[in-house]
Amino acid sequence: MKILLDTCVWGGVKKAMIAAGHDVIWSGDWNNDPGDIEILALAHKEGRILVTLDKDFGELAILHGYPHCGILRLVNLSTVLQAKVCEMIIEKHGNELSDGSIITVDAERVRIRSSKV
Repeated sequence: MKILLDTCVWGGVKKAMIAAGHDVIWSGDWNNDPGDIEILALAHKEGRILVTLDKDFGELAILHGYPHCGILRLVNLSTVLQAKVCEMIIEKHGNELSDGSIITVDAERVRIRSSKV
């Protein structure tokens, strides 16, 4: 699966996801932060699921209609849990994400906003 990790996501997630066989880029490796709109546009252009801690991307997609290829938002998870949860959600819900769903995960629940809404 193709994934773009937002800068705010722990860099160790990149290593874990690559080890799991995914094609991963992390915006934390870039020289400059191009901003949320450009990050979302790049993820869409390259067919990547965007993984973030920020709610801004969901707002851009839902309220402003920016196209995307799925968004996974991790909420209040420790750095160690970020990698584990990201792997688990992509394994269980990768098809939904690839279809453009927005999934929000915290320590207690998984919320899925289907692209079919």
